[in-house]
Amino acid sequence: MDSERFKKEILPLRQQLFDSSLRILGNEQDAEDAVQESLLKLWRVRDTLKSYVSPGAFAVTVTKNTCLDKIRLRKQTQTIDEYFTLSDSDNPQLKLERQDTNKLLQMFIQTLPPLQQQIMMMKDVEEYETEEIAEITGTKIEAVRTNLSRARKKVREEYLKIIKSS
Repeated sequence: MDSERFKKEILPLRQQLFDSSLRILGNEQDAEDAVQESLLKLWRVRDTLKSYVSPGAFAVTVTKNTCLDKIRLRKQTQTIDEYFTLSDSDNPQLKLERQDTNKLLQMFIQTLPPLQQQIMMMKDVEEYETEEIAEITGTKIEAVRTNLSRARKKVREEYLKIIKSS
């Protein structure tokens, strides 16, 4: 694909790519970065774009995958400890109990299958909507609900086992 065709077929999709990125990432700056990265990736492979039936659909897929990469990177750089912050006004005993509980919950979450871990964190910690989670993970809404239910049930069961044994 030459530069003129790229300008005619891919660049007009910029707003659509941005809207899609914004829905996934929830942040205008991150969405704009994702679109820029995606367009750069597409430019680098522009010679192979002619082999796709719909270069526009491929552009959307590249952008979606770029957004998912950003979420994974965000997840790696932001530890779970940051999600479970404690209030400074808590008394020391209560702080210690919460820290212990949070460590247990983190441990239980880590034992879940990767998809259930991701869904549980996105829903319960990052407060994503079910539809957004389905779009990001590439699963159906029903599958998100089922995985979330199973994950919560497993964490609850493990937590109750520990509480009953102590």
